[in-house]
Amino acid sequence: MLLIPGLEAAGPYELMPDSRHIGPDGEVCLVFPAGSPAVRAASHARDDEPTAVLEVTDVAPVSVPHRIRGRARVTGRLTREPGRADPGRTVLRLEVGEAWVDDLWGTEGVEPEEFVAAEPDPLAEHEAELLQHLHAAHGAEVRSLRALLGERSDASATAGTTAGTATVPVALDRFGLRVRFTGVTCFDARFDFPEPVRDIRELRRAMHTLFDAAAR
Repeated sequence: MLLIPGLEAAGPYELMPDSRHIGPDGEVCLVFPAGSPAVRAASHARDDEPTAVLEVTDVAPVSVPHRIRGRARVTGRLTREPGRADPGRTVLRLEVGEAWVDDLWGTEGVEPEEFVAAEPDPLAEHEAELLQHLHAAHGAEVRSLRALLGERSDASATAGTTAGTATVPVALDRFGLRVRFTGVTCFDARFDFPEPVRDIRELRRAMHTLFDAAAR
């Protein structure tokens, strides 16, 4: 959702872009209907472009309690980019000034240079289907990862078989797998791969390494 000073009365859905992507210079390009409040605000700006905040909420693509995995905020100057969208749509350009990521491990700032240099994770496009496949077809193997936790394991939840407990994969990227264990307590654990994976083939090998280590 895009937050712009002076548009506090606009409805949440009016401030949600139809799509977004990162431009060649690291700017965030947001596509809105041409008549939306955000486009009007950017179009009517005079000397100084409005400062806006893009709030992004990361939601787990699997059914699990507390599905929000993290939040991010990107602030910067907002301008209109004419002629770069389909008819009836307008592209707004958010030049990144500051950014923060807030997740299970705390809040951390991201410098604009880091934002521009960041590369998309090779698994991002397929993460939802991969997590759903792991949960549906490899539940036993995912539950076995509890053996790698040692003292961090919730002793009251026996490998996800006790009523009211579950073990659900909630996040996946090139560096590892994040699993949520629920029982008397609820906690997430991160299982790092031996090295970052670059594609699905390397992911399969890394997952087998994790499962084999848990089975020992």
